[in-house]
Amino acid sequence: MAHRTDLAIEFEKIKKHTGEVFKVGEIDVIFHDLPENNDYGKPKGKYATVKMGKIDFLTDFSDVESAVILVLQKMLDVTDDFLIVGLGNNEIISDCVGPFTTQKIVATRHIKGDFAEKIGLKNLKSVAVVTPNVLGKTGIEASDTVKALVQKIKPKAVIVVDALCANNIDNLFSVIQLSNSGISPGSGVQNARKELSQTTLGVPTVAIGVPTVIEAKTVVEKYCKTKLSGSENMLLTPKETDLLSHKVSEILSKSLNQFLQPQIDKDIILSLV
Repeated sequence: MAHRTDLAIEFEKIKKHTGEVFKVGEIDVIFHDLPENNDYGKPKGKYATVKMGKIDFLTDFSDVESAVILVLQKMLDVTDDFLIVGLGNNEIISDCVGPFTTQKIVATRHIKGDFAEKIGLKNLKSVAVVTPNVLGKTGIEASDTVKALVQKIKPKAVIVVDALCANNIDNLFSVIQLSNSGISPGSGVQNARKELSQTTLGVPTVAIGVPTVIEAKTVVEKYCKTKLSGSENMLLTPKETDLLSHKVSEILSKSLNQFLQPQIDKDIILSLV
């Protein structure tokens, strides 16, 4: 029986065939192309998996950050005017990777021209940041909020960060998936909303996701070899998810800040967060 997953490396027909592999220090990056009309209900596009391993055992994340930057450079030709979107609900610990990440992104769209040069940041790129929250708290679809902002401020690209669902326990908080095919807000917590993609927004859109949950049904059927009924809406997450979410959002925010501001010293960027 197929088990639900958002990860390309867990798709049965894909994981049997190794895609293009890059090595960034000690980190493996695997690229897969997902065709149109695939068996997984996912949009066509390029998917990249950064295999960072168990982050609670890592003390140096520089290779992971470099790997994320490499993938972003391969997926986006845009070099300025970005909108960064943190999807999720920061009151639900398994759904807060997006909001936690955007809290640490340096917003610069308001810093321009002579003022930027005066403070020694003349090469600053334009970055806007938004955390649209969830429909149940705002009464507004996250996709509607983002589409309205795109129409208003006209970024050249959108980068969306969200939580995902895995079907392998070992992948929880151990991989980062990037895709140029967009994402449906809430897909990682079984509450998929309207899609955010180049098709719906009109500009290149890259989704960054980290698996934070696994279905209880998957765990029981895969690891206990038995059936579990009436558990379709039950999701499991590691007991230390709060710490892991903060750690992975730190990795993502540092990666994004360096990608977005390549001409600014990273120590200066860190001082602005």
